[in-house]
Amino acid sequence: MDSYAWIQLAEGAWATAWISLVSIALGVSIGLVIAIVRMLKLPVIDSLLGVYVSWARATPLVTLALFIFLSFPSFGIQLDKNLSAILALTLNTAAFNAEIWRNAFLNFSRGQLEAAEAMGMRRFTYFRRIMFPQMVMVSLPVLINEMSFLIKGSPAIAVIGVVDLTRVTNRISAVTYEPLTPILCAAVIYMLIIGLLVKAQTYAERKVQYLK
Repeated sequence: MDSYAWIQLAEGAWATAWISLVSIALGVSIGLVIAIVRMLKLPVIDSLLGVYVSWARATPLVTLALFIFLSFPSFGIQLDKNLSAILALTLNTAAFNAEIWRNAFLNFSRGQLEAAEAMGMRRFTYFRRIMFPQMVMVSLPVLINEMSFLIKGSPAIAVIGVVDLTRVTNRISAVTYEPLTPILCAAVIYMLIIGLLVKAQTYAERKVQYLK
């Protein structure tokens, strides 16, 4: 491959990385909010959120990306392809994250809450200082696993024109007629991105353990 091909790979890797990371940050946060709201057991809202979670988890990313990119202009809303990609990835991962957080809520020991209330601790303080750090510790491996799945599923956004790592790899292969080298390079880059997530998991576990 020539120098221009390497530049293209770098640009594709950057697009994959920043779009995925923004979607992950939004998905984890929105998923937590959804889980909290669903734990309140509000009948109508809980049913609506349940439908959303089931729908988003069952819909392939390619279909979701196409639906968002093609349907919004019908309502007079023009979305940039990158924004459409972020929205599709966020809607997908937020649904999975919501279930991860909800499972952490459901499996949390109620005895700790009762002990905290007996000591006069406010619920928000209890959630911030006791419950949430433990939930993060328990959920972190599953959350990181979901983040990895999102990154590995991110090539689906190429269908709406986003020039991500996989799309760039296909372009280089089509021009050079040497598919093996760019594909191997893309595989290594994906491994590095996911490896950084694993490192972040280790750091976060140590940080949360320290805060406890």
